[in-house]
Amino acid sequence: MTINAIEHDFREKVCAQVQLEPAGRSRYRVYTPFHFNDGDHLVVVLRQKNGHWELSDEGHTYMRLTYDLDEKSLYQGTRQQIIANTLDAFSIDDVEGELRAEIRDERYGDVLFDFVQAILRINDVTYLSRERVKSTFMDDFRAFISERVPEHRRNFDWHHPQYDLDGTYPVDCRINGRSRPLFVFALANDNKTQVATIALHQFERWGLEYRSLSIFESQEEISRKVLARFSDVSEKQYSNLYGNRIRIGRFLDEMLGEQG
Repeated sequence: MTINAIEHDFREKVCAQVQLEPAGRSRYRVYTPFHFNDGDHLVVVLRQKNGHWELSDEGHTYMRLTYDLDEKSLYQGTRQQIIANTLDAFSIDDVEGELRAEIRDERYGDVLFDFVQAILRINDVTYLSRERVKSTFMDDFRAFISERVPEHRRNFDWHHPQYDLDGTYPVDCRINGRSRPLFVFALANDNKTQVATIALHQFERWGLEYRSLSIFESQEEISRKVLARFSDVSEKQYSNLYGNRIRIGRFLDEMLGEQG
């Protein structure tokens, strides 16, 4: 597959903003619109090695984590388990601190999507180091939806049963019973918002008929660029759950009462 064809597949499977920039012999920097919380781009490199193409972060992800965490703490306890589970889930190798993903069967776009998600999830271990009370946002979100939506009309942690067998594009709650289901996203941070952005782009490519509702833990804490990209593909948004319970409840009542 040519580089132009690879770039096209990246754009088809991830997003239209992906770009490849030559950075040496058989080596390309992969620019995506996804960022770390401080605004820095994810470091992703496409390179040819031993006759095959692979993606690498060239050690950048772990290096960033050590800015906030002691290096030893990455390889013990909860943080180590999160990282190990993420690498296993997305078939990514840790080679002496460098994340690598070999591309097989010309699945360039699929591997890039998994690689980006893995980096974002691994970066989330930094939240475990903050001295703050664990957010109850997701628990509160589920409790609120459970109160407002009958059990037979809601499905938490939904993914498309035909197009997405592996659950790569999750929806926090699918509300059914309508010709166009309502996809509800609970967004606590930049990473979750970026993953939701990718999912909504993919639903458009699949030609799904749906409506979407997004509820932030605190929209003010979402990066302006991340929020702008998300707003391009999302429909109804609420800046937070706690101050908008009545408004969100009314919106859900309207959706539950509609048949179209």
